[in-house]
Amino acid sequence: MYAPSRYGQRRAHRGFAPYNARVDYRAAIDYLLSFTDLERGVQRSADPAMSLESMRSLLARLDYPQRGRNTVHITGSKGKGSTSAMIEGILRWQGNSTSLFTSPHLHSYTERIALDGHAVSREEFAAGLEAIRPAVAAENESAGGNVSTFGIMTALFFWLTRAQAQPVNWQVVEVGLGGTFDTTNVFDTVDVSVITPISLEHTAILGNTCEEIARDKAGIIKPKSICVMAAQHDPAAAEVIRRRCDDLGTDLIEVGALYEAEVLEKFPFGQSFRLHGPHGTRELRTPMLGRHQVENAATAVAVADALRGRGHTISDQAIADGLARTRVPGRLEVMGQKPLILADGAHNGESAAALAIAIKEYFRWKRCFLIVGTMRDKDVQAIGYKLARFADLIICTGFNSPRAYEPMAMVTEMGFFGPAAVSEPTIADALDTALSHAGPDDLVLITGSLYLVAEARAHLLGDAVDAD
Repeated sequence: MYAPSRYGQRRAHRGFAPYNARVDYRAAIDYLLSFTDLERGVQRSADPAMSLESMRSLLARLDYPQRGRNTVHITGSKGKGSTSAMIEGILRWQGNSTSLFTSPHLHSYTERIALDGHAVSREEFAAGLEAIRPAVAAENESAGGNVSTFGIMTALFFWLTRAQAQPVNWQVVEVGLGGTFDTTNVFDTVDVSVITPISLEHTAILGNTCEEIARDKAGIIKPKSICVMAAQHDPAAAEVIRRRCDDLGTDLIEVGALYEAEVLEKFPFGQSFRLHGPHGTRELRTPMLGRHQVENAATAVAVADALRGRGHTISDQAIADGLARTRVPGRLEVMGQKPLILADGAHNGESAAALAIAIKEYFRWKRCFLIVGTMRDKDVQAIGYKLARFADLIICTGFNSPRAYEPMAMVTEMGFFGPAAVSEPTIADALDTALSHAGPDDLVLITGSLYLVAEARAHLLGDAVDAD
């Protein structure tokens, strides 16, 4: 998932506290998926899904593996995965041992837990899961009950992080959903809380306005620490973050007010940019495409600068190397040329708007064939509104998730935007349709969900997807 680390040789020497390593990975995944999983829309009990109180109880049974190292905790509506990876890259290229927790994955659950820039192996994953099973069973049978798949993954991340023979210096933890009640929100204190751009998402759970959603996400901010807030499109959301920091005595760094970026060069596989900030001007590079990735990089740099202000050693070279060597698949990824095939996990209106700007600024094409697949709880019309104007044909498709939007239902939602809209049951069928019409100078754009992007990668690039 990430570029090789110059400290990659550590991986061969990493060791764990002794436990049984003879565990089958497929059996481990079957066990993991036997619990309530809101990502897949699976409810195993009439009780509510795992609470934060239950998550804390589970970690107590494991002797608090989330403690004992520096922490960066990240939430937001868009860009939090890329920003998390960039921050981890900067910290690792400074010479730190790191762990990174993100979600969802593209092809394998192992991708969600990275140690020193590498996804854990299937053997590590399965053995770690086996080691925490007694604690999971005890918690599941307790009054809290109904442990979730995501909660188990969170506990597994912390357990594997602590189990390293070479201690991990920094853990970078991406929130799963929201902030206040997310199962990652288990820290008494953190070094930095990061809030990426907030937009409407999961409104049935988080709130109907950006202000309400910001209030939930602001729950990760801790007293007397640092909060780095990316530029916000909604002034009310930004004001919520400011008030929370004021109430807690937390230092707030507003990226939009302190940093300004200008793109210098654009290539199909990367870009360079100049970043002006309170600590001078830097010229930097990233293999990630789109203006929004430059904004994510600015947030990552602001985090590094904030940590330097607290006495942590982070060189300009580590910042440059960390950004230049961090690549996250499925984010405006080029998967083919002639015709140009692009895939991006944009899953809401604001993400689609950023994608629309990026494909217009960074690429040239004659006709566009838009392949869209989303989850049922996503605003399909908002995505279509931002992208349909580029399309000569919209192909609505399904993917392997019980929460996937039915293709024909998507056609009824997107059919009035102008271009003809058709449905195909799978990404393979959708790609066949698009490629049968597309010429060498055309664009095939795949978007709407990282789950759809994962299946496109598997079909086009041969990457294997874990069977559910």
